[in-house]
Amino acid sequence: MLKIEGINKEYLQRDESRLPVLEGITMEVKEGEIVSLVGPSGCGKSTLLDIIAGLTIPDRGKVWIGEEEVTGKKGKVSYMPQNDLLFPWRTILDNVILPLQLAGLSTNKAREEGRRLLPLFGLEGFAESYPSMLSGGMRQRAALLRTYLIQKDPILLDEPFGRLDALTRAEMQKWLLTIWEKMRRTILLVTHDVEEAIFLSDRIYLLSPRPGRVLKEVIVPLPRPRTERMKTEEDLIEIKRILLEALENKG
Repeated sequence: MLKIEGINKEYLQRDESRLPVLEGITMEVKEGEIVSLVGPSGCGKSTLLDIIAGLTIPDRGKVWIGEEEVTGKKGKVSYMPQNDLLFPWRTILDNVILPLQLAGLSTNKAREEGRRLLPLFGLEGFAESYPSMLSGGMRQRAALLRTYLIQKDPILLDEPFGRLDALTRAEMQKWLLTIWEKMRRTILLVTHDVEEAIFLSDRIYLLSPRPGRVLKEVIVPLPRPRTERMKTEEDLIEIKRILLEALENKG
């Protein structure tokens, strides 16, 4: 589904020096997988998503979706950034259907499709509410539904639950897995939370401190469907130890 080959990226700073952000990133995401990118703050995780989405051009390297090279091309993926970016003047229904409208679907048909999916995303009864009336978790559900309606794989999620409290975050993790089990979309998830990455993912790529390099690829052998109890099981704890030790030793 997604293949990244030898991505390098540097930024020019005000003093004309070069700041290396990503170095030789090579990885892949197979169709129907959930794959996580984990690494310390500033290691280039969000920059890599921007490159995959075509919003940033790499200095070197290529991005492939299937057989098509999409380096620097916009509109090839579904992308949910860290902030929900819901328009405060639009209702929840009118926020989530925006991708359908931009694709040329009539407003009436877009609203029909949006209303059909609201219950699946836990938003039944909130179609005419405004973002300011919803909790953080509900806003993230709306943002994810809007991202889903872009209808292009892979889905890129940049710290989707990073701003939520611990209890809401755990609830949203379980909910995301429920949605994924039903729809089997391909997801690339950025998170700094190692336990979250293990609980959600089929595989994990661990990035080094800046400049971000792939330190380790870890397969998560936990069976699906995942349950909250698995967070305390030895298999998950062992994977967490491996990842944290690799990050501490930088490889």
